[in-house]
Amino acid sequence: MKKFRLITVSIALGFLFLGCSKTEGVGGKAKIQGVFMANYYSDAMLTQFTGKGPVSNDNVFIVYGTEDSFYDDNVKTSFDGSFVFSYLKPGKYTLFTYENCYPCASLTKEKLIEVEITKKDEVIDIGEVLLKKHQ
Repeated sequence: MKKFRLITVSIALGFLFLGCSKTEGVGGKAKIQGVFMANYYSDAMLTQFTGKGPVSNDNVFIVYGTEDSFYDDNVKTSFDGSFVFSYLKPGKYTLFTYENCYPCASLTKEKLIEVEITKKDEVIDIGEVLLKKHQ
């Protein structure tokens, strides 16, 4: 009877481990980092350039995998425009933030950046991303 129970438990644990798939998201050692800079304009039509600078205290969103269209997490940019998403697993991710545009109906559009982490402790630096912003 004990042998039968041991075999049953072993089979159940085997199915449990086979059913677990590692998906994108939190729980790893990888990072995605970068810096958002902007060309700033004084008018809504984005024709009067006033200067270039960091995008501070702005939301950066991340979507885990390719299945969803709604974001899974977000961080704020620092005073210098930098941001970091830490503790990620290998997989595909989409980062996005918003920039101004003209003649868009809402005067904003998303800036999408697709990233793939292939190693468990990888640091992906997307570098400097330039946006258009109305002051």
